[in-house]
Amino acid sequence: MAFNVSEFRSQMQFDGARANLFEVEMNFPSFALPGNAARKLRFLCKTAQIPGSTVGVVPVQYFGREVKFVGNRTFADWTVNVLNDEDFVVRNALERWMNGINSHRFNTRQASAANPASYSADAVVRHYGKTGNVIKTYRFIGLFPNDLAPIDLDWGNNDSIEEYSVTFAYQWWEAAAESVV
Repeated sequence: MAFNVSEFRSQMQFDGARANLFEVEMNFPSFALPGNAARKLRFLCKTAQIPGSTVGVVPVQYFGREVKFVGNRTFADWTVNVLNDEDFVVRNALERWMNGINSHRFNTRQASAANPASYSADAVVRHYGKTGNVIKTYRFIGLFPNDLAPIDLDWGNNDSIEEYSVTFAYQWWEAAAESVV
């Protein structure tokens, strides 16, 4: 039978995963601190994504026909949205991080950000189940911000909190399944 609600419900384990049960944990390079930006980001990160990846295709022509071979894996940039509070701790840390990589005025890198190990960091997205247990973890390896979006200001925008997006480039991600029970 094509329409069977009971069969559908039996396939939806634990009533389905919920997109609003997550947290982001991110280390910041030492030159991007002081402040408690890493701790605050866990609470102020409003949206994030479970990462994706793409395996490239290498087409080769053979007797007039295209034959496809597996290429290399690539990872698209990762974007999060952050709520802004009046101390700007997270925003300031992100601005210092980007400025350490490449300054506004002189187009140079700080000595403390001389190599990838000093200007990149790791981040983790933890996806929670409805009972509060971690059901999946994604670790981003070697990330750094490459786009810090503006914050829109508007006299007519009442009863709302500022937010902005940050886009990170990273080397790769790793996933770990956690206990569901």
